[in-house]
Amino acid sequence: MIKLTPQHLQIICSHAEATYPEECCGIIFGHLGDDGKTVIEIMPTENAWSAAAAADIPGDEEIIHSKQRRYAIAPQVMLKAQKEARTRSIDIIGIYHSHPDHPAIPSEFDRQCAWHEYSYMIISVQNGKAGEINSWCLDDHHQFQPEIIEKLL
Repeated sequence: MIKLTPQHLQIICSHAEATYPEECCGIIFGHLGDDGKTVIEIMPTENAWSAAAAADIPGDEEIIHSKQRRYAIAPQVMLKAQKEARTRSIDIIGIYHSHPDHPAIPSEFDRQCAWHEYSYMIISVQNGKAGEINSWCLDDHHQFQPEIIEKLL
């Protein structure tokens, strides 16, 4: 389970709409507990996907090089976020990204690039308007399983 406020959801939705028709992405900070993950902060990031990021991944070049179907968080941004989390005694508990004109369901690419213990929140953006949002976690077989999203007041 991942718990977050309506304000956290609004940040994600606004970012997704602002970057449409490209995918947006960002980092989710919070705390890990016995009852799930609690979001403390959402950090929107730039989608750093590029031809260089795609260099080692086989597939359809036109799609792979497009920010409309792929996202990446720059390594230096991730490193800075890890240092900030450590300084603030919080954790990076997940990553969010949008699926422009596609459902909020992880792709095979999303699964291949995912890390255990992180939540992966995906928001569907249809014709520029944020819609369904789902969260996913990897199981022991590196397959995504749905994660309950609980909205806090």
